[in-house]
Amino acid sequence: MPAWATPSGPVATMAEAAFLAGAALNSLDQLVGSQPPWAGAWRQRLSLKCAVVATRLAGRNEDEAALRDAWILRAPGDDPGPAGNILAAWRRLGRQNIAIEPEALRPIAELAGLRWNDDLVAAILRVKGLLRDQLPAPLAAAQVVAEIHAARPDAELLGWWLADRVLAQKMGWSQPVPGLVAQRQSAAFRTQTGRGRVLPGEADFEKAVCVAVAVAAAEACRLGREMARRADRLAAAVPKLRAKGAGEAIRLLLDEDAVSGSLRTERLTRWASRRLFERLVSFDAVRELSGRSTFRIYGL
Repeated sequence: MPAWATPSGPVATMAEAAFLAGAALNSLDQLVGSQPPWAGAWRQRLSLKCAVVATRLAGRNEDEAALRDAWILRAPGDDPGPAGNILAAWRRLGRQNIAIEPEALRPIAELAGLRWNDDLVAAILRVKGLLRDQLPAPLAAAQVVAEIHAARPDAELLGWWLADRVLAQKMGWSQPVPGLVAQRQSAAFRTQTGRGRVLPGEADFEKAVCVAVAVAAAEACRLGREMARRADRLAAAVPKLRAKGAGEAIRLLLDEDAVSGSLRTERLTRWASRRLFERLVSFDAVRELSGRSTFRIYGL
């Protein structure tokens, strides 16, 4: 990501904001198109960062560690709680291209804690219509959020979820790259007076979204660069591993934001997993993410 493609201060004009968004999206598009083996973990790490801000917008205060715990340490079939469900919604965004259809999106709305009604259905159908318009990707994303907010101001979270989904479709990506909601409380949406945030549909909202796209794309590329280095160290450590079933653990580390230190598979016992992860940490191939001495969590 070239330095000139990210804002270094307040962006005064729509033309500058659109230029930054286009340049940043070009760099991100090259990364997405390269299909790195760690893309799954990268998207899920971005999903976690998005979920942190989304939970704040929903009136909660869980941080990354709390959201990881809610997801990783739950028993199979357990409800991860309201914040964990918001994380689940953004994890789905990073996993697949869910159709922009009311019935396909109803589970996403419910995970975000939103009441389902005819106003939301009508707004989703209007969003679907936006895909037929020849709008540049950042402007389409802005219109999506404004459309949902106009119909249901309380459903803004779904608007940001859909904005990343529409952005991906406009860019021709097979899977979205979660990122826009993570910028909702950033300087990108600060009003010109410095008091409050620009709201969907207001005069400067499209410019703010373009700046948010540029910043989100830059942050995604920086995270990708970091994860690429860590994945290279992981690949270098693989020949040194003796544990049977280590391959499945390696695949999970490349596909997920984090993996439980007590992972069990058909070929790995809980104790074998623990030894495997400790060995990978000694090679500086993975990191322990929880900071605890028990119930450890590992990831790139």
